[in-house]
Amino acid sequence: MTETVTFFSEGLRLSGVLRTAPGTRAAVLTGPFTGVKEQVVADYAERLTAAGITTLTFDHRGFGASEGRRGHEDSQGKLADLRAAVGVLDGYDRAVVGVCLGAGYAMRAAATDPRVRAVAGIAGAYNSPAWFAERMGLEAYRKALTDMLDRYDEEIPAVAESGEAAMPGEEPWSYYSRWIGRGTWENRVTRGSLHSLMTLDVLGVRPLLPPSLIVHGRVDEYCSPELAEAMHADETRWLDCTRHVDLYDNDEYVSQAVAATVDFLDRPR
Repeated sequence: MTETVTFFSEGLRLSGVLRTAPGTRAAVLTGPFTGVKEQVVADYAERLTAAGITTLTFDHRGFGASEGRRGHEDSQGKLADLRAAVGVLDGYDRAVVGVCLGAGYAMRAAATDPRVRAVAGIAGAYNSPAWFAERMGLEAYRKALTDMLDRYDEEIPAVAESGEAAMPGEEPWSYYSRWIGRGTWENRVTRGSLHSLMTLDVLGVRPLLPPSLIVHGRVDEYCSPELAEAMHADETRWLDCTRHVDLYDNDEYVSQAVAATVDFLDRPR
């Protein structure tokens, strides 16, 4: 059974879709930077539910059909949203499954919420400010943050095939351009969202995680395989895809990711 649900996070009304399966297994899904519930998480949710896992997808604050400041990614707000979503599934054996930046949020949420019994990240962004600063150089990293703060409220495109965007280049454009003018996804995001992204520490929560799974492409130009490896998940499945978005809509690799996730979540805890 599939039904539209609403719930509240810090006073904001959030819009979700609950797909119910028999049994006690359930998962909250959270997706990519700027993503909405009709995109990649919908496909994963449908497949997980068909395999016997109840799923909840939803629009985080500020995106899709949910309330909140439009086009603004707020890491602490998204973590609060995940806590509220986990509460919707009270009575189930609950997991959190994240895709892309959502995988990083899933890890952060699972590390601090004892109701979450397992966590899975797919094509994940396991951000580490220290890692960014080391590779960029501390001065360049701090300058980038300063620029984001100085123009915090400005909006830029979420994706662009060329020119400035939060996610520039052909690869993200190949997926997200299909959603422009369709549904509730909007091709815009604040510069302050980039500050939130660049200061989010996922790597540091590894010691606090419940049983964890990572599914990641051996080649990924947008979410570092090096950081995926550095998470030292209890189980890591490396796939032979060569594009980050292969784990969004390429059936060969999405099917492998779903199979690994179902196998992982079906194990007794």
